Amino acid sequence: MTQIYTAPLDPTVPVRVVFLGGLGEIGRNCMAIEQGAADDPDRTIMLIDCGLMFPDAIHHGVDLILPDFTYLRENAARIRAIILTHGHEDHIGAIQYLMRDGDGIGHLCNTPLPVYGSALALGLARNRIEEAGLMPKIDMRSVKDGEQIDVGTLLVEFIPVTHSVPHAHAIAVHTAQGVVLHSGDFKIDLTPVDSRRADLARIGQLAKTEGIRLLMSDSTNAEEPGYASSETNVGGALRSLFAQQRGQRIITASFASHLHRIQQIADAAVGEGRKVATLGLSMKKNIRLGLDLGVFKIPESSLIDIEEINQHDPGDICIISTGSQGEPMSALGLMARGENRWLKLNESDTVVLSSHAIPGNEGSVNKVIDGLLRLGAQVVHSGIMDVHATGHAKADDIKTYLSIVNPEWFVPIHGEYRHMVANAKLGELMGVPANRIIQCEDGDVIELADGGLTQVGRVPAGYLYVDGIVGDVGQGVLRDRQKLAEEGVVVVVVTVDIQTGKVLVGPEIITRGWVYAPEAEDLLDEACDAVAAKVELALSEGVRDVEQLEREVRRAAGKFVSERTKRKPMIVPVVMEA
Repeated sequence: MTQIYTAPLDPTVPVRVVFLGGLGEIGRNCMAIEQGAADDPDRTIMLIDCGLMFPDAIHHGVDLILPDFTYLRENAARIRAIILTHGHEDHIGAIQYLMRDGDGIGHLCNTPLPVYGSALALGLARNRIEEAGLMPKIDMRSVKDGEQIDVGTLLVEFIPVTHSVPHAHAIAVHTAQGVVLHSGDFKIDLTPVDSRRADLARIGQLAKTEGIRLLMSDSTNAEEPGYASSETNVGGALRSLFAQQRGQRIITASFASHLHRIQQIADAAVGEGRKVATLGLSMKKNIRLGLDLGVFKIPESSLIDIEEINQHDPGDICIISTGSQGEPMSALGLMARGENRWLKLNESDTVVLSSHAIPGNEGSVNKVIDGLLRLGAQVVHSGIMDVHATGHAKADDIKTYLSIVNPEWFVPIHGEYRHMVANAKLGELMGVPANRIIQCEDGDVIELADGGLTQVGRVPAGYLYVDGIVGDVGQGVLRDRQKLAEEGVVVVVVTVDIQTGKVLVGPEIITRGWVYAPEAEDLLDEACDAVAAKVELALSEGVRDVEQLEREVRRAAGKFVSERTKRKPMIVPVVMEA
């Protein structure tokens, strides 16, 4: 049994929480907990999670969105460790970017930075870190359920909770100001697939003895009434579905990190005598990781390579694929367009989407479903059958949790702003005084001191975009991309003789997304005439500055386009000197 220690209390030592992401959004979960005054040589900074966010339709061309690392770069010498609650990308996916040179802190760390988490969380994080060649800068340290570790002057305890990825933890930080409890992503699943239940008894023990000075709790499903259903309920639905679909080839799609779901899919398949093949590199890697760590069990005799599926009857095959979120280049996305190299769908196929669409992905998922149906496949999703269960606590779960924790102060985290507002209302309903519930956003800094919890400042917490490389895309670039996507572009090229004040060539108009040039020659000719008249007028009035002439071209072209088509494409003037 793990021996439990407590940290000494000292009301003169402040504890701060710096929110760098995950508040008011789904993803980018990252916060820093600090103990000690700014001038204290023993001041400790510890990160809880370092995740990424996936872009939506307004982030044209962006691959990933990261937390702003400015504050961490400025305080790199004080960062003692990263603590991982669990292995989802929105909690671990930004570590390799944090540790890079340049935008990250890799060049500021003299020794490898310790990263603590379950063996599974570390294994899932390792893939991306190794691909980036950054393992020498990371010291991965596996922890067990209930284990306590020292991080500088902080004492950190890993409390098991249930979620949609195995071996998730709540984090109890024993500080000079008392216990700060980070719930992690959780739900109260009394019958989990691996029988590893949330240790609500330990949380209750902390609440009754030391007391929970500050609770920061997951808000994702705070608006949803009732209790989150058990993951084992999905297993029953899958077994029933597999029995109904005998003779059909079954393709399932789920998150590659959802090993409990994958386990239940595999159990249903093996129970019906099917062979199991994986499709998608991350799915293959994660299943192998789960097998190696013993958190996933499937007979090796039931696993086959995707290349072997045509050697078996369709009714003897189950394929577990990536692409449940409708990603265009994922295995399922390619399948829906008939472009997957390994299999072509037809009437003998049943596709099971064992997931919910992440907010913002609904359109992509619906497009994939349409494509699958056009190819003749049957499609089963959570709107038809209970083939998915959420991994996040719903309102009654949260109320139960709050009744156990009974925190002195409460800050809702993890979710869109409306989710956090709903969570705050649940806190008030369960007896937390309204003046002890603080609504925070990314960039807020709160301080826990002898007098209570207060907001004490702000740090940079904007979006850091990844588009090929980190940081080369900003809001200005995204606004331009949005303009191009919505209204198109008009490029106006004119050559002038500055000495004589004459137009030599043009204007010539090149357009994309405004009008289709071969069908709008008369309109383009009129636009050229309008621009030429404006340029000639400016030249006759003595204008010889190229930048001033380009402004005249932009005004003339913009006025013409707006008046004739009521559109506002991007106008790009190009004035060349002969």
